[in-house]
Parts: sequence; structure tokens; C-alpha cells
Amino acid sequence: MARPPLIPEQRRQEILRHLQHAHVLSYRQLTELLRVSHMTIRRDIIALEKQGSVEATPGGAKIVTRLLREPDRTEKAVTDQAGKAAMARAAAAMIADSMTVYLDAGTTIQAIRPFLDEARDLTVVSNDLATVTDFIDHPGVDLICVGGRVETANRSTSGRLATLALRELSVDIAFLSSSSWDVRHGVTTPVEAKIDVKRAALAAATTSVLVAGSAKFGRFARYRALRLDEINKIITDDRLDDEAAAKITAAGPQLIRVSTDG
Repeated sequence: MARPPLIPEQRRQEILRHLQHAHVLSYRQLTELLRVSHMTIRRDIIALEKQGSVEATPGGAKIVTRLLREPDRTEKAVTDQAGKAAMARAAAAMIADSMTVYLDAGTTIQAIRPFLDEARDLTVVSNDLATVTDFIDHPGVDLICVGGRVETANRSTSGRLATLALRELSVDIAFLSSSSWDVRHGVTTPVEAKIDVKRAALAAATTSVLVAGSAKFGRFARYRALRLDEINKIITDDRLDDEAAAKITAAGPQLIRVSTDG
């Protein structure tokens, strides 16, 4: 049976996967790899360039390894929804009733919420305003919103006040997010105010879990927040190749690759 055509988001994830290996590919190479038209590839490259993931070159595209800015919330919300749901399901499976959990800012972490409908006596701590809103009416959750300076583009809080609040807490599991991560640089961010918040969440947690898609792997930003060997577990998708997986595992964390097929 022939494989059904990929939807645009799936196709763009495939483009990123190929570019992570080759770094630079021509439009012709991409059309042959994905078996779609030249115009389709051009539209996909334009969309990925707006997200900051690739850079168009004469006749093709190259992967962007240095993250210069955080994509805003509206961009993130429509990216790799199937992959986010799969990773969020795996993260939610680690949560038991009566736990205290920290949910970092980001749409991937926010996607955990639908899998916790049956949770009871759960304490949820978050600096993500959208995630906090999602939990407000949950009858089985004691909700703690971490204050601080509001980053309006990402609907989250950061800075000194958020850090001080986290230092007063003790959590069972901290689920951490990142728009850029790799073996050499670890978890990085272009936003300096996020560094101490992530470090405070790590210090407050018995177990730390990075939840980040493979499309973000191999990228790095100006500021390093965490080393990979400081993190207990990493949940990513099965588009991460075996070579990269082996390097991550050698760095120390337990790696969990989840299927994105549904």
C-alpha cells in the first residue's frame, strides 16, 4: 500500500531531518527526497525560514544551527503538533497522583495537560501562563503560578522573581523545555532571563526531564542554561537518528524516543 501524502507540518519536519544530516540541500535534492513539486518545497522553506529553523540559499536551503531568537507562541503552537502530543503522553505517564511537578514554559510542555484529566491530589507549578490557564478548572490540581517578569511573546514569566519563587519549592519532577539543545552545548537559550529559572527548577527537582523535539536538536543559542549530564531523562521523538541518540546516552541522560505515528 502506498504511503499517504504527508501533511505540510510532517513534510517540514522531514525537510529539517534531512538538513540536519546534510546541512545544505538544493531544491532539486529536496524534491527528490520528498517526492513533491519544486513549488511545494519552496513554500515549505519559506515557512521554515519564518520559524528561524532554516535559511534559504540560492537554489536551496541550509539548516540554522545558531538560534538568534525564540520563536513566539503563535509560531510554536502550529509546529509539530503530533510530535508534541506523543512526547507529552510519555511525560504524563511519569506523573502519579500526589506528586508535585514543575511544568516549564512552552507549547510542548503545555501539551501534557490533556493527559492529566484523571490526576488527583496533584500540585502543578508553572511559569507558563497558558499552561496555568489550562489547569485553573482542574478539580484535582493545586496550582502554583510562578511570578516574575512577563514575556508577552511566549506568555511566560522569567527573571529574578521567578527564580526566587522556585528556590522556595521542592518538586518531584521538573519537565523542562528548550528551543535548542545538543550534546556539546547542552540546553541553550537566546534569552538571558531564562537561565536562572531553568537552573532553579533543576535544583528544586528530584527528577529532571527535558521534553524537546528532534528538530531542535543540533541547534544552540547564546546562553547555556543546562548541561545534558545534569538532566536525568530526555523525551524526544523518533526522528532523532541513532548516531545522535548514542551520543546523548553517552553524555548521561536516559533517552526516550517516542513514536510520532499516533
